[in-house]
Amino acid sequence: MSLADNKYDIIIAGAGPAGSSTSIRLTHSGLKVLLVEQKKFPRPKLCGEFISPECLAHFADLNVLDEMQVDSTEIDRTVFFARNGRAVAVPSEWFTSGSYAMGLSRAQMDDRLLKRARETGAVVLEDTAAAALLFDGDVVNGLRLKNGTETFEVRAPLVIDATGRARILSRDIEKRNGGQRRKRADFVAFKAHLENVAINDGDCEIYGYRGGYGGCSRVEGGLHNLCFIVSAELAREHKGDAHAIMRNVVFGNRRAAESLKDARILGEWLAVPIENYGRAELAPAEGLLAIGDAAAFIDPFTGSGILLALENAKVAAEVIVDQMSKPFGSLADEYAQRYRSAFDHRLRISSVVRAAAFAPFLAEIVVRTLSLSEWLTRRLARATRRAEPLSHP
Repeated sequence: MSLADNKYDIIIAGAGPAGSSTSIRLTHSGLKVLLVEQKKFPRPKLCGEFISPECLAHFADLNVLDEMQVDSTEIDRTVFFARNGRAVAVPSEWFTSGSYAMGLSRAQMDDRLLKRARETGAVVLEDTAAAALLFDGDVVNGLRLKNGTETFEVRAPLVIDATGRARILSRDIEKRNGGQRRKRADFVAFKAHLENVAINDGDCEIYGYRGGYGGCSRVEGGLHNLCFIVSAELAREHKGDAHAIMRNVVFGNRRAAESLKDARILGEWLAVPIENYGRAELAPAEGLLAIGDAAAFIDPFTGSGILLALENAKVAAEVIVDQMSKPFGSLADEYAQRYRSAFDHRLRISSVVRAAAFAPFLAEIVVRTLSLSEWLTRRLARATRRAEPLSHP
């Protein structure tokens, strides 16, 4: 393949929202970008498929908002239900005044971002796996790629790991440095599209239950996306049968049982293990940065996973453009500093929220408390997005 002889300013592995939007921003700045994706788009992806209101400004900045609005649905509020059916609602306009959240499948959202990356001048390779990192001594300077039976190498002074929770490139560094083996997953997530769901138009419903939580909201085509997380122990107890887990575990939430009792599953269930939440290494090796879920996995309960990816892409692209001509240490330090400032607070808040979500009785207390105080609900909800002083009006 002729690409083997080409050199790039940046190579990005992974074309999810973080990888594609970083590519768009970097090509706008005149950098030569190679974007490599293991799958062929559009493809199904396990995700809550809830696009928070703040994402719309990023889509506009990336010049994809009009495309995203085609066939998507408007979500006006998110309603959190404790097991006993008690609820607390969070209007979407709390995050961006006068705006709304969006329901759109990851298959469509990611495909539209990838097309935009190609339009802006990135070289895009689909069906191409990042087989191995390439090094000059201890410095990462490229990737060995595999497309079908063909293997070839590409070079760049900076490689970005945007491979999501798999952290394919970052784990390669960990193995190279003799790191620990991957631990057994603590949780398992499941996702499917449904029809005949009894949820009010404009609502996203979140359900707490023994050993996890889940959510359901409308996407394109009149369908709903159901995504839920359970402990690995519960998944094993039900032999990984997503339908059985939905009926026997998720339906332990009174509202979930009511909203989904007549739902029909379309297509196949998707399932992925989840090892851990929180932040990982941002610069695993010289010449390598991590973004998106490869940098940190925020709890889906917050509904801000896609937002974090888009914001992280903007931070990373700005740092790269500003620091590209400087030594990698300066670039990595600046990236880490800006990342911590933007995201560490919300990651800490999200870890606390997750602890409550996985403790049913505590979740019921939290929901009951929040239902009595709109001010407290608003402040907690916004704390999962950005750092703000907790001052009472």
